[in-house]
Amino acid sequence: MLSEISRLERTRNYLQPGDVGAALRQWRDYVHRPERELWRDYEWGNPYWYCCEPDPAEARALLDTVMRALSPRSARELRRIVGRFDAVWNRPSPPYDPG
Repeated sequence: MLSEISRLERTRNYLQPGDVGAALRQWRDYVHRPERELWRDYEWGNPYWYCCEPDPAEARALLDTVMRALSPRSARELRRIVGRFDAVWNRPSPPYDPG
């Protein structure tokens, strides 16, 4: 899988070397942020994505694009990795308990 990703990063005009690894790290780090930060981003947006921070939605979209460009076997391996992060993202919130 890694050699195929490396080849894609060299041959596709929308990728540069290291883009897939960076997108994986960005998505992983974002889904593991505290829920209050995720809610703030949802409610107010994050203006720093435009200048300073990578946009996690763009990182996740790039991973989807790469998974479609890979061979079935490599795509399955990458989907398994991304699926673990997606499972964290899709986990239901705990019930609100005001105390």
